[in-house]
Amino acid sequence: MRELNIAGMILAKRREMGITQEELAAHIGVSKASVSKWEKAQCYPDLTILPQLAAFFDISIDELIGYQPQLSKEEIRDLYRELAEAFVKEPFPSARERCTKLAHRYYTCYPLLLQLGSLLVNHSMPAVAHEETKAVLEEAMDLFIRVKKNCGDAAMAKQAQSMEALCLLQLGRPEEAIELAGDAGLLQTSLESLLVTAHQMLGEQRQAKKIAQSSLYQDLIRLMNDLSLYLGLCGEDPDTADCIIARADQLIGAFELETLHPGAVLPYDLFAARLYAACGKEEQALEYLERYTALATGEIWTLGLHGDGFFDLLDEWLEETLPLGAALPRDERMVKKSMTEEVADQPVFDVLKKDPRFLDILRRLRQNERDEGKRDE
Repeated sequence: MRELNIAGMILAKRREMGITQEELAAHIGVSKASVSKWEKAQCYPDLTILPQLAAFFDISIDELIGYQPQLSKEEIRDLYRELAEAFVKEPFPSARERCTKLAHRYYTCYPLLLQLGSLLVNHSMPAVAHEETKAVLEEAMDLFIRVKKNCGDAAMAKQAQSMEALCLLQLGRPEEAIELAGDAGLLQTSLESLLVTAHQMLGEQRQAKKIAQSSLYQDLIRLMNDLSLYLGLCGEDPDTADCIIARADQLIGAFELETLHPGAVLPYDLFAARLYAACGKEEQALEYLERYTALATGEIWTLGLHGDGFFDLLDEWLEETLPLGAALPRDERMVKKSMTEEVADQPVFDVLKKDPRFLDILRRLRQNERDEGKRDE
């Protein structure tokens, strides 16, 4: 992250122009000693002198003082990782304050504001009190609203609006979330399909394939999420639930989603296990819990987003497009703790608590959580 560096900038620009401290001082109307103190960072030029200095060096005032209102993609990624670690190792108020200060400092760097808001949402639950959780969500929502209104990027604005709706849901304001999200029944035209055709017409086959792969990948993840949610709505309709599970399993197998994106399969396995446990189908419930545990404790879970033999251009697209690249915006320790709680603390699984297979599942999940804790020490 760049700091203000007016001293270094004055020195560098003066030498670049090949002039002495006396010559610069004479042009600005100050003493040589003043210029010397500026370059040694012993004091700063008066505010009224900054426009004159910037004009003399033919640069903006922002450039003169070394201020960078926009961060690069790499700087945003580094900051995100640093802050995510801070939420794990520092007291919550301290990590939150760091996010707030960065948001104030880079108030027009909208990609950063979007990521700062996401960090606050992802870590809002560990807040020490309900009122603090509410305040954190409202702070994040303010950032998303600012991004949505001012970023000038349709895709980023849409993402910010989705996060704003999520904040409204977590704040217990579902009516506002529905109004913000709009009518889901109105289908939107896919810009990806237009882009694929346009690049194909230009003879840019590789770019067309990359966009097509990215669109298919995103649709697959959305479809798995929707199937998981729909499954949760069909607990009283076992025939429909069985149909959803059969089709979802086929989709997972066809696209090797357990390897490609285990994060999209984990909620589905858990929904299926809950449904079967609630219906008294203990064998099927244990089967999906074991699948869930295998993913949760497997090596693949430590990887970021990635492609495979079918999605062979996806890695390139992830790196070019996503603010964080292939890195997943998560705290591994919190994620693994949550994955254990999703099984251990669910009353629907009480019927399984004496089964040796279920006890082994809990043992593996808790060991996975402990192992992650040791890595953080």
